[in-house]
Formats: sequence, structure tokens, C-alpha cells
Amino acid sequence: MVRASAKNHPNVAIVVSPARYGEIMEAVAQGGTSLEQRRSLAAEAFAHTAAYDAAVSSWFVRDEKFPQTYAVSAQRGSILRYGENSHQEAALYLEQGGHGIAQSTLLGGKEMSYNNFVDADAAVRAAYDFINPAVAIIKHANPCGIAVGRDKAVDQIASAHRLAHECDPVSAFGGVIAANRPVTLKMAEQVSEVFTEVLVAPGFEPDALTLLRTKKNLRLLQLPENFGREPQEIRQISGGFLVQDADLFDGTSKLGALLSDWQLVSGAPADEETLVDLEFAWKACRSVKSNAILLAHNGASVGVGMGQVNRVDSCHLAVNRAGDRAAGSVAASDAFFPFADGLEVLLAAGIKAVVQPGGSVRDEEVIAAAQKAGVTMYFTGERHFFH
Repeated sequence: MVRASAKNHPNVAIVVSPARYGEIMEAVAQGGTSLEQRRSLAAEAFAHTAAYDAAVSSWFVRDEKFPQTYAVSAQRGSILRYGENSHQEAALYLEQGGHGIAQSTLLGGKEMSYNNFVDADAAVRAAYDFINPAVAIIKHANPCGIAVGRDKAVDQIASAHRLAHECDPVSAFGGVIAANRPVTLKMAEQVSEVFTEVLVAPGFEPDALTLLRTKKNLRLLQLPENFGREPQEIRQISGGFLVQDADLFDGTSKLGALLSDWQLVSGAPADEETLVDLEFAWKACRSVKSNAILLAHNGASVGVGMGQVNRVDSCHLAVNRAGDRAAGSVAASDAFFPFADGLEVLLAAGIKAVVQPGGSVRDEEVIAAAQKAGVTMYFTGERHFFH
């Protein structure tokens, strides 16, 4: 009946959304709807039935990872001020049944922008790779700091934020912060001292929310109660789109659970403290745009090299950002070292242990460089490219 009414929209006004009731009642009171209104209503009606059909179709192929037809249905949530740049128009669409950043609640500050959503999503994805209290600070979709709270800290989420911020305070200015625990007053006090675009978390303590709301330009975003990360991700390309499994750590195991899959290829087995740092670095490195190198110490990033077209430049960038903190830290690389030159940059900076996927035709050359330096190195057997 809905489709039939929509087909006959020159003479029929079909209303499928209560949001249009007021407009239609006003039109009727003034003598009836216009053809333009009925066309708009018909478009909504067809979209409504199309979404229903897509939902039914998806249900029938729910056990197929890549069905013959991939249906995506979403409703417009809001028109954004502009897109990535001011000359680009943009809108937010809400996926039916979604439970992510798009369904979050804005508790304070200005409306979210296109870039705010992109960075907030990246920040949440990074923070929620950890089961331990964790904070990620993102700038232009790249982390400038990731950390887990110190075990003995009275306020672990505040501890995580402080350590994440210390990684690169310059880049953190104007950044986007995500926490995987409710924001405490102590963390709020720390955040309020630095200009921040967005703070997103599963919740906020009342005193923390009161304090943060005094920052008029700080957007406070609360994740939905049923927040969850999507098992698949979609990327548009010209003429179509790509679908793949999301590259996510499950976030259900404490640090140390991945180590049984690693292969020691150089040096002595790392002690427990170093192993914990290596796994932290390996998880945190997943969030960094390729080529990615992340240096870590005591559960916090101390230097990040990202987005370079060769791994050597990423190594230099990570070491330069870490400065004196590079010595004694551990390093993670999202993909193998194609030559020993990148690893040698890290070794010269005093890295004590390295984790990387391995798999290069020159693995033996890279291993030999680590052995010559007496540095522990593990192969994971998997990579974490992120474009």
C-alpha cells in the first residue's frame, strides 16, 4: 500500500514519518498538500520500503560474509556545516541498527563536524583495542598519543590520559580524545588545561561533566550504552566500494594474551615487563597510518612515526619525536622491515626490543642486524597495514 500510494503521488500524500505530521496537518488546514510536498513524501516512502526490503534481504543472507548483493541502509541524521574542507557539503547518515559514534549523544559544546566524526571514530577504535583503562589522542586520524593507565594509579583513566598526552603535547593541542572508561573529575581537570576539539567516552562523572561544560568549544560525546565496533568495514572507491573484515583486537584479553603466537628471532627472551610493553606497542601500532612505527615505554607511546612512503622515514620520525625517551623503549612496526636500514635507525636510538610481522625476503639481514646489536626481536606472523 505504501509503494502504491507513492506511485500515485500526484493525487496521494503518503506519510511514513511522524516527523512530517505537523507539516501535513498545516498543509491540510490551508487547503491541501502541494505537488512538491507529495513528491518529497513519495521519495521518503520509497526509501522507507527500500530500507525494509534491504533489512529482509540482509536477514536471509546473514550467515554469508560476502553476499551476492550487499545492502546498506541509512537515514540522514543531520546536515553538517561542511565536509573535510569548507567548500565541500556533507551530511551524517545513521545506519539502521547502528551502535557507534554516529549514535552517540552530544552532552556539551558545538555541533560535531565531518572531521570531528572521523577523528572521534579513529580515537575510539584505538582506545577500545585495550581491555585495560586506555586513552587515545588523535590528530588528523593519526594517534599522537596512546596509553593505558598505570596499575597502581589511584585514577587509572586519568593516568592513561596524562601518559598519552606526554607522548606529543604539541600535536595534542586541538586533538580528539577517546577513553574506554567513564571520564573522572581528575581526567577532566587535565583535559580542561589543553585545547581539545572532542572528548568521547562511555560516560562522564557528574563533576567531570560540570567542569567540562564550562569549555564552550569542547564537544563532549557519550557513546551509546550498546556501543560496539563493526565486524566489517566499507570503503568507497570510484564505481563501487570495498568490504573487508575490520582489523581489530578483540579487547577482551589482558596484555600478554598474544605472546604465545610470537616467534623469538633475536636476542634473549624479553622479561615480563618488556613483553607487556611489546604487546602494548603492537596493539597501539594498529591505529597508526602506514608506514607505522610506534615506540613505547611503561604502557605508553613515547614516539610515533606514521604515514610515510617508506619505513626508514617513519623510523626517523618516531625516534625524533621520542627524543631522549627512545633509549630503553620498545618498538613496533606494522609491517616487516624490507631492509635493515629502518631497524638500524631504531637500534642507534637505543631501542631494547622490537616486534614486527616478519616475512621479508631479507628477514635474515634484518635479524642479523638485531643479533649484532644484542636486541630482542619477535615476529608476529601478521601485519597491521592501515591506510
